[in-house]
Amino acid sequence: MNSSLPVSILIVEDEAILAMDLCARLEAEGYQVTGTAATGRQALHLYQQHQTDIVICDINLSGDWNGVETVQQLLAVKPLPIIYLSALTDRETVEMAKSTKPAAYLTKPITTDCLRIAIEIAMSNFAYLVPPGNEQAVPPKPRPAISIAPAKDSEMILQVGDHIFIKQNYQFVRVRQSDVLYVEADDKYTTLVTSDRKFVLRLSMGVLLQRLSDQALVRVHRSYAVNLTQIESFNDYEVQIKSQVLPLGRAYKEEFLQHFRFR
Repeated sequence: MNSSLPVSILIVEDEAILAMDLCARLEAEGYQVTGTAATGRQALHLYQQHQTDIVICDINLSGDWNGVETVQQLLAVKPLPIIYLSALTDRETVEMAKSTKPAAYLTKPITTDCLRIAIEIAMSNFAYLVPPGNEQAVPPKPRPAISIAPAKDSEMILQVGDHIFIKQNYQFVRVRQSDVLYVEADDKYTTLVTSDRKFVLRLSMGVLLQRLSDQALVRVHRSYAVNLTQIESFNDYEVQIKSQVLPLGRAYKEEFLQHFRFR
């Protein structure tokens, strides 16, 4: 097996927003998501159809099977590392999870760092768990986690019509794109500014503008992009939005002016 390929992960989570968030986090860290399933039966179907190195499963699934029962069905097909997610820490739930010998049990809300560490440890330990005389039942040795190159851009933005949803403190906040005044870049972070709020995102300016796909947002400087509909005035060197004066860089001036019609 080519060790340069990313680790493939199946997500089993019945809350759509959490599933999308998990998918975005994992892909941003360099992993490959083979699919997301909302029920145990969907998970089993995906598991049988796609090469999977690890499963991340919510314990409290809706449908015919809960998370543990789903994992039991998957392991009956072939063994592989399991990471459980749950908001519950009671003894009964933990003991139920332990019956399937998971690689990790993470309590919600989870952080990207905890998730990455759990995956790397699970993949590393699983290489040593080949049952004697049962080599054929175990998939090839997992691809080493060291081959994973963490991505620089890991924020998730949802877009519906002319609104975007930005994740802030474990929830998605709706923002009308036309309400964005300007965007400011600072190293690995970008701040999206409206008239009453600021949203700090771990995204480069270029990636953010690409994801928003808003024609009104135009870059005027290596550190700034402005909403054309919010501009109050500009000259050869500056652009004013509300009370904020932003620089107009020489390298961006020609492209900026192309957005205006000359009469």
